Amino acid sequence: MTCFLASAFLLVLQTYAAPPEFVQTGFDITLEPMDLDPGLAANVSGDVTSSPPPGTSKRAPHSIIIGVRKGGTRALLEMLDIHPEVAAAATEVHFFDWDENYAKGFEWYRELMPYSYPHQITVEKTPGYFTSALAPERICAMNSSIKLLLILRDPAERVISDYTQVYFNRLENHKPVQAIENLLVRNGALNIRYKAIQRSLYDVHMRNWLRYFPLEQIHIVDGDALIRDPLPELQKVERFLNLPPRIVSSNFYFNQTKGFYCIRSDGRERCLHESKGRPHPAVNSTVLQQLRSYLQEHNRTFFRLVKRTFDWQ
Repeated sequence: MTCFLASAFLLVLQTYAAPPEFVQTGFDITLEPMDLDPGLAANVSGDVTSSPPPGTSKRAPHSIIIGVRKGGTRALLEMLDIHPEVAAAATEVHFFDWDENYAKGFEWYRELMPYSYPHQITVEKTPGYFTSALAPERICAMNSSIKLLLILRDPAERVISDYTQVYFNRLENHKPVQAIENLLVRNGALNIRYKAIQRSLYDVHMRNWLRYFPLEQIHIVDGDALIRDPLPELQKVERFLNLPPRIVSSNFYFNQTKGFYCIRSDGRERCLHESKGRPHPAVNSTVLQQLRSYLQEHNRTFFRLVKRTFDWQ
């Protein structure tokens, strides 16, 4: 019923979407550059420059990787794309979280999906969906039975990774940077308005998703476990998506230079973009403890919501 009522409202909304500056976005605040890796599109299904193979069509996604930013969404999509029955969208679409894109309509969205065969499932990933106030309702209006993938990592480590990405982006664009401690602490107290911290309040965002989707439709991937040993986590995803088991241990090899697992499939090897796996800055131990202490209660609430726990400090 929630999705049914939302559908009528959202049909109007996508035609007459308010300008972004007038939309209440909750915790999904000012966007920073997309977590999009140049040069990776060729590794993922969805080449729009060539003629479609006979018997294929573009379809709305059967599953969406909804986040979280800096949680391992790109690694998950790249590894899942090994499966022959998965067609993965090449770019982050930002359809359900950006009003200017949502106003273009579902046909515009579908056209950005890869060509797929009838036996394949289409998967899209946009990390910004998880922290968007509007994305759950909009996705539900499109398909209330869709299967959602959410990859999470230790929320404190995610904050530091978030900072690291922005830090290097600003350096590359010749913009001034700040030490992480200056962003985490203001006037001697933890700066809980810092965007990176707000994105790590998993319980806050999860409550919004559970308003529209039952927990059984949201599979949570342990991002820390995926880094250590990809295969078990991907096998769980295969089962969740009702895919036959096709991903095997030989599809992965540990790259000593990069310090993480790379992919071996179709007779070739590839690693994630060089922006992945960057070393994190050392954080003042007192400040880091402040951050972890603040996140602990949110973590406990999240564990209760999803009926499972994670090995987060």
